[in-house]
Amino acid sequence: MKKTRLKEFQIRDSIERALREDVPVEDLSTNAIYREKRKATVSLIAKEDGIICGMDVFELTFKILDDDISLERFYDDGDSVKKGEVIGKLKADVRTILTGERVALNYLQRMSGIATNTAKYVKALGDDKIKIMDTRKTTPNMRIFEKYAVKVGGGENHRFNLSDGIMLKDNHIGAAGSVTSAIQMAKEYYPFIKKIEIEVENLNQLKEALTEGVDIIMLDNMDIQTTEQAIKLIDKRAIIECSGNISLDNIGRYRGMDIDFISSGALTYEGGVLDISMKNLRYEDE
Repeated sequence: MKKTRLKEFQIRDSIERALREDVPVEDLSTNAIYREKRKATVSLIAKEDGIICGMDVFELTFKILDDDISLERFYDDGDSVKKGEVIGKLKADVRTILTGERVALNYLQRMSGIATNTAKYVKALGDDKIKIMDTRKTTPNMRIFEKYAVKVGGGENHRFNLSDGIMLKDNHIGAAGSVTSAIQMAKEYYPFIKKIEIEVENLNQLKEALTEGVDIIMLDNMDIQTTEQAIKLIDKRAIIECSGNISLDNIGRYRGMDIDFISSGALTYEGGVLDISMKNLRYEDE
């Protein structure tokens, strides 16, 4: 499940904004108690079973506050952990630990929750030939973190943004007047290096799309019987994506079908968090 790691230049600004939100001036609680530097070690502990994701983000959060920190990792992104297991040990100035704790854990818990949730979807589908993708239904300013977590959990990424490709949805079709008009207008406008995807809700719209020709067809909210009819009509002339109200309870119905992708916003918006805590703080001089 391990994928390409996030690079510091991609995420540093976002983490700094999160820290400024939490510490606009100073950490009053910590500064009231600790007046001088004192090295300490604290354990990162899993409070439930799941898949870890975001260890680099966790570490960088503390390094932004103070470069003199070290993180000993016992588990890394993509690894499964059990409740009670120690994921790693952080060594830093106690003030750095206390000031960065909440922001660092927020990232780690959220990303691990999405990775864990994605892995559940992959397992429930049980078909290696069909890829499970996320959508743009992500938390604002958290997209790069959440989509990375989907990949760590065994899924794939759909568009990162509106510039990635042309995707004609119901409102685009409504604005254009028809499926045919929407595709024709897109073909007149789009750079040749970009793919065109169109969302269809019934077989009549599908037939229009096939007449005009597109790269990807999304079968939106179709029942299984209609989906099977659509697959026959498409007959390998386009990549097939299925979407709409897909959950852990029903994703298994697509197992064995001749489709390419399943997309679901639930990978991210239902990801929740994996319960992780920082405990057992110990001073190095004790």
